[in-house]
Amino acid sequence: MIRKELFMNNNHRNNRNTAPRNNQENTKNSYNKINTERGDTLIYAMGGLGEVGKNMYCFEHENEILIIDSGVRFPEENLLGVDYVIPDYNYLVKNNRKRKVLIITHGHEDHIGGIPFLLKSVDIEAIYAPAFAVALINKKLEERRMLRSVKIIEINDRSSVKMQHFTCGFFNTTHSIPDSLGILINTPNGRIVHTGDFKFDLTPVGTNSDYQVMAYMGQIGVDLLLSDSTNSGVEDFSISEKKVAAEILDTMKKTSGRLIVATFASNVYRVSQILEAAVACGRKVIIFGRSMENVVTIGRKMGKIKVGEQHFLSPDQLGRTPANKTCIVCTGSQGEPLAALSRIANGTHRYIKLIPGDTVVFSSSPIPGNGASVNQVVNKLFRAGANVLTKSILSNLHTTGHASQEEQKLMLQLIKPKYFMPIHGEYKMLVQHKETGKETGLADDHIFTCANGDVLILRNHQVFESSWRIQADDIYVDGNDISGVSTAVLKDRTILADNGLVAAIIAIDSKENKVLCKPVIVSRGFVFIKDSQGLLREAEQIVYAALNEKMKERTTFSELKNCVRSTLEPFLYNKTHRNPIVIPVIINSKTAMAAMAQARAARATKRPAKKKEPQNAQS
Repeated sequence: MIRKELFMNNNHRNNRNTAPRNNQENTKNSYNKINTERGDTLIYAMGGLGEVGKNMYCFEHENEILIIDSGVRFPEENLLGVDYVIPDYNYLVKNNRKRKVLIITHGHEDHIGGIPFLLKSVDIEAIYAPAFAVALINKKLEERRMLRSVKIIEINDRSSVKMQHFTCGFFNTTHSIPDSLGILINTPNGRIVHTGDFKFDLTPVGTNSDYQVMAYMGQIGVDLLLSDSTNSGVEDFSISEKKVAAEILDTMKKTSGRLIVATFASNVYRVSQILEAAVACGRKVIIFGRSMENVVTIGRKMGKIKVGEQHFLSPDQLGRTPANKTCIVCTGSQGEPLAALSRIANGTHRYIKLIPGDTVVFSSSPIPGNGASVNQVVNKLFRAGANVLTKSILSNLHTTGHASQEEQKLMLQLIKPKYFMPIHGEYKMLVQHKETGKETGLADDHIFTCANGDVLILRNHQVFESSWRIQADDIYVDGNDISGVSTAVLKDRTILADNGLVAAIIAIDSKENKVLCKPVIVSRGFVFIKDSQGLLREAEQIVYAALNEKMKERTTFSELKNCVRSTLEPFLYNKTHRNPIVIPVIINSKTAMAAMAQARAARATKRPAKKKEPQNAQS
């Protein structure tokens, strides 16, 4: 339970200096936005607003910054070669001298995935996280050899974190992962509640929500609520996790052949339900997918998954076990191309080949934007003769870990905030959550639908919008490089993926100023070469004629390359309606290269040597 002192008023507030925070705020503001002053508590998001992912919310007071969560967002299909999307940490880097503490609400990737990248850029005094999140963070940092880079402290619902200006307490919430916490933040200017990801499940699989603590916070008084908006467009209450467990068990009992179950690796409770149902039906379990294997290992070690070693199979044992005695649990429920289920559907998996009569269960629902990828995998599974079961009106094979509208209303009624800021969702979700807040009695001007980088001011128990905002752009991470993939690189990758490339190899003699032979056109990912020999020969002839015309007068290598591009690009588009990347490669003759080297050497000898200036004696 949250300690009583966390609800006491802070009387140690500093005298407010009315000087503006920086020069940017001297300008006249509009839209009823105000300038920040010394002594204000600032609230802003570096990620998590207008998107589902890379959650990162900051609370700043004078020389301290409290950070809640540091997540990543997984890239869309058009971001080719990008592994993760992270927030721009530039503002935190500029304020590196300020004391910074990171608190984690739970262990999902959109809340902890950005920690290794954050630690590379910003000095963090300590990370406070619940038990299961600590285990996942340690695993993540161990893989990157960063375990010693920061102090990690385990917290629970009875813990408190005290800084100079902030005091934090915690309360249990129900989510799809163990040890999920909400946070009460006591500041010099008022109280803030951050719900984390939550739902209200009256028959939860794991820990129940602390209803009494939430109600007590509402009774004492909360100035600002930050609440999860993911399912703000879903009406009524969400399905209980216990119903899903019963549905999965019933499905396994009815299945006579081999069973393959795909779900989120991060949904620890669901994975535990699947494993327990398999054991109850006399099936041996085999796990595929690196993230799934890590979660199961950590879950068993911490007692969250209670399935003994004797119930698991190794890949070598799978072929020797009867089909009706096996249950394959794997990743790939979102249609990820390299995940285990996608490889099974494509017939490229090392150990599993689909056979007619296999049953594939999707214990998940597509994340917005992944619907097309999931449908492709489902179609391939059907073509292979598998029986595919997904969540529908007739089956409860999946339930969300996020609050629906009625649960969001319940949170608002329990906390009873004076001001409300919807978080964790796309813009439409934030707007829908705003409407839900208005239904519970909140005034329209007391609800703030912000974007990443917008700053709210908490001043003497009142909340205002600031005329000042911080930089909060997306950074595209390729591998471990956090400098960010440029827009130009992404554009080139998209063109390469869609249209391929064409290289024109040209041999010239710059001394004689002539083209030595016809160019050689090489294509990769553009056209099928065997069927396009006539097109490539025509392209070679056109480029050859253009170069000969260009080299009738003195020219440069840059001009020659531009000549190749300007000639080849429109020709290829007219013939194929595709725009490949054209790369001119110019090879100069040996005699020309030798002549150029001699000319450079001659110029160097003619250049007068610079006289050394006498150095002044230093006193």
